[in-house]
Amino acid sequence: MNRLGPSLATRWIIGIVVGAFFAIPLVSTFLYTLRQTDGTLGFERWAALFDPAGSAAIKPIWTGLGNSLILALVTVAIVLLLLAPTMILVNLRFGKLKPIFEFAVLLPISIPAIVLVVGLAPIYLQIGRALGTGTWTLAFAYGITVLPFAYRSIQASIDAADLRTLAEAARSLGASWPTVVLKVLAPNLRQGLLAASLISIAVVLGEFTIASLLNRQVFQTAMVVVQKQDPYAPAIFTLLALLFVFLLLLLIGRVARGTGKARS
Repeated sequence: MNRLGPSLATRWIIGIVVGAFFAIPLVSTFLYTLRQTDGTLGFERWAALFDPAGSAAIKPIWTGLGNSLILALVTVAIVLLLLAPTMILVNLRFGKLKPIFEFAVLLPISIPAIVLVVGLAPIYLQIGRALGTGTWTLAFAYGITVLPFAYRSIQASIDAADLRTLAEAARSLGASWPTVVLKVLAPNLRQGLLAASLISIAVVLGEFTIASLLNRQVFQTAMVVVQKQDPYAPAIFTLLALLFVFLLLLLIGRVARGTGKARS
């Protein structure tokens, strides 16, 4: 009986093509950062990041990176404290509202960022008057931007777990709703919650349009400013950001596998 799946050679070809698609730009960027002033290859550009004499030139990047990390934490908090409990509530108590809720949550992915900014500009005018113009306030806009990606990650875990049975069993034993969500449902949704957190961090670190149009200094906008003076520093920080997200992905995969083994 012939197998319907692709042959071993086909899988190897697909793997090599996809791997080259991602690896060639990264390797090229890395080799670009190794160019020294004398024309040879070395880590002179990387060492310059920690040179006090040149720290003033790349200071905007460090400031923008700090702002982006704060934004990432606030955005993850919005996803975990607002979106996830709302999704659990909709799936358990308001099943008829699920199609409407899903449509509303997935809508931002179809709206260009520049259109979102046009709608958010008057809102941020009021936010600036009430809460100030700190960069952290961008988390409200980023929370909307990451909704479609975080929703899909969490919903996949919800579909894989029998939340209704777990919730009813915990309630029948006298557990309160906060206890049910935190100690019964959340551990079963840990993989989806971790994936949603990772996606939120990646989106925040890579977002440029909203921050630029709302005149906030974040990682991406700072790299554009520094690139006009030193094209090597933004390339190095881009590689470091990709490495950071990759390590987070490995960490989440390890935690998820550990959770699966423990559950088994």
